[in-house]
Amino acid sequence: MHIKKDDLPIKVNAPGAVARQMTDFGDASDYGMLGAEHFKMDAGTDIAPLLQGLENDHCQAPHWGYVVKGEIAVTYTDGKKEGVQTGDLFYWPPGHSVKVIRDAEFVLFSPQHEHTQVFDHINAKLSA
Repeated sequence: MHIKKDDLPIKVNAPGAVARQMTDFGDASDYGMLGAEHFKMDAGTDIAPLLQGLENDHCQAPHWGYVVKGEIAVTYTDGKKEGVQTGDLFYWPPGHSVKVIRDAEFVLFSPQHEHTQVFDHINAKLSA
């Protein structure tokens, strides 16, 4: 699920301030604390090989985020693919992998317990 920020419904429109909100944008009720994360990745970066060995060889942490710049291709365990790009807000459910199409900078909010396990797995792969 993703949406351009300008397509978010306006909830408050006042002089000097606009607030937009998309409701039902993923459910975090089964997770504990969220971590705030910032990424910069070069075009061509594909994390799929680094996820091998995780459940279904995909990241199992959900993410809510925003693409500051660039373009990212997302592949899900069911084979579906989608792209997110500059200005998109998104939700990636558990069971995904990403490849950077154009140099990207993006922000994620993720359950810290689940995503820290993924980071630890990736770092172990990089150290091997």
